[in-house]
Amino acid sequence: MLDWVPTDAFIGGRWVPATNGATFAVENPATGETLAHVADATAQVGLDALEAAALAQPQWAAVPPRRRAEILRRAHDLLLERTEQFALLITLEMGKSLAESRSEVAYAADYLRWFAEEAVRIDGGWKVSEDGSARVLVMRQPVGPCLLITPWNAPLAMPARKIGPALAAGCTSVVKPAAQTPLTTNALVSLLVEAGLPDGVVNVVPTNHASALSEPLMGDRRLRKVSFTGSTPVGRLLLARASQNVLRTSMELGGNAPFVVCADADLNAAVAGAMTAKLRNIGEACIAANRFYVHAEVAEEFAERLVERMSTLTLGVGTDPSTDLGPLIDDRQRRRVADLVDDTVAGGARLRAGGAVPEGPGYFYPPTVMTDVPADARITQEEIFGPVAVIQTFTTEAEALHAANDTEFGLVSYVYTQDLGRALRMVEQIETGMVGLNRGYVSDPSAPFGGVKQSGIGREGGSSGIDEYLEEKYVAIDTAR
Repeated sequence: MLDWVPTDAFIGGRWVPATNGATFAVENPATGETLAHVADATAQVGLDALEAAALAQPQWAAVPPRRRAEILRRAHDLLLERTEQFALLITLEMGKSLAESRSEVAYAADYLRWFAEEAVRIDGGWKVSEDGSARVLVMRQPVGPCLLITPWNAPLAMPARKIGPALAAGCTSVVKPAAQTPLTTNALVSLLVEAGLPDGVVNVVPTNHASALSEPLMGDRRLRKVSFTGSTPVGRLLLARASQNVLRTSMELGGNAPFVVCADADLNAAVAGAMTAKLRNIGEACIAANRFYVHAEVAEEFAERLVERMSTLTLGVGTDPSTDLGPLIDDRQRRRVADLVDDTVAGGARLRAGGAVPEGPGYFYPPTVMTDVPADARITQEEIFGPVAVIQTFTTEAEALHAANDTEFGLVSYVYTQDLGRALRMVEQIETGMVGLNRGYVSDPSAPFGGVKQSGIGREGGSSGIDEYLEEKYVAIDTAR
């Protein structure tokens, strides 16, 4: 079924096994069965990949923007042509339903198209100096070889969101996919090669020993940038390592998204938005709603409607058309989610739906709703990354804003209100990089995705997404007589 997917590392245009033929298993989280054994790249393999990227950098930077754009556009078209093939791979490797996997294919393709269009719009500047004695030329050039570290929860979209702007800007890269989902990245890079990507421009180093590979790469002066999507604790470590060589960094880190439902909100829209914000990607998303703050006047009705909607969902293998929610990524993640729920209930919360680990194979966890959650519950401070809705109440706008901002994270928030003045006040005062106003989903290739506080640095997507891969060079031209 997956014979078409390479399982080796990809270096300098060739698929190569890891040192001593070492591999690690990739499993199907719906069954626990092994899908494939993938090359377990060592530090030396990573350095070989960086060497290939460094050698290819001057030639790729010199490739005309239109040609870079055409490669990305061909990759976009090929990816859409093979939607079913890639969707099945994502479902088998990550667990989400085929319907969601098809959406991810389209979303990933949109990033390739967006940055194909941005490649030819890289500009610069020209002006007269303040005293008139010189002309100021500003050019924008590729940063150089990049290390792109991608997560498992969107195994196609996240590599596309990083590789796309890197290629458009003229940067080469070494991609380290998550150990749980390396196959989709390999498949994407194989498609890019088919679209005309030159040797050495993108290299892939799957590994089950992430730090052993990333540390020597980030210590090598040939590397000029690291882009990471993942947890805040790992992001902090990478930022510390990046400081040693003053690397450019893009960090899309953890979230703890508040979902605020005001008394005047359209409850039908709020519940529908909550289902999207909470359960998209099985709740395993950095933009998933984590804390539901609902006005006391409508809290019980909101909870009842949410419980009713969640209770109708079907857990199952993602390839089954009747499945609404697939499994969590692995047993470790399921145990973590279950522990958070058990701890919250033990602390006095009321379990309204779900909350019990089902029997049988796979790492399934049911849609879960809790109310009467203590304000200081651990589950309100940590990113859940699972299908669990935690509902608390508020009575004033100031109270809601204080609760929403009372976290070290600041990736995304959701606000439901029909009062325009309140909407503007809240979106201005809420401390997140993105806000969904009367909308349960925020990510768009044409918009700058990213957070504030400890949710990250930099933006992916939008017109600013390519800026993360470009340096500005100022040239002073003497024109004095």
